[in-house]
Amino acid sequence: MCNRNLNDNKIKYLYCSRKIFQPTYLNTEEEQFEQVNSFKYLGSTVNTGNSIEEEIKERIVAGNRAHHVHKKLFTSKLISRNIKLRLYNTLIRPIVTYASETWVLKENMINKLMISGRRIMRKIFGPTRTDDGYWRIKTNREINEILKG
Repeated sequence: MCNRNLNDNKIKYLYCSRKIFQPTYLNTEEEQFEQVNSFKYLGSTVNTGNSIEEEIKERIVAGNRAHHVHKKLFTSKLISRNIKLRLYNTLIRPIVTYASETWVLKENMINKLMISGRRIMRKIFGPTRTDDGYWRIKTNREINEILKG
């Protein structure tokens, strides 16, 4: 028999079934393994329901965290909008879309991703001054026109 050093706190197993999740333990002669309903593997969350919603929420939070870390860059008046867009595309967007090739998206998840991207774009482009001297945030249509241009 092989001599292995295993960390009992880290060994868990995931059992996929359509039945309601009830935590159990898998017992062997030497160890006892805990059953979990989700775990993180290579940076992505895997769960019993094969639902991607939890993963997308975590990705959006990570993107917001990255934006907050680089907030001075995105709010600086010394950096042009084109450079800020390039920074967004290289620093934040890859964090949000990591492992997105495997996602099967529903309409509400697409909307959440679009909302988080537009929220950051609004901060990059800043407010718009109206004719009567007030400031307002840019609309989705205005942001799309700027991005296409």
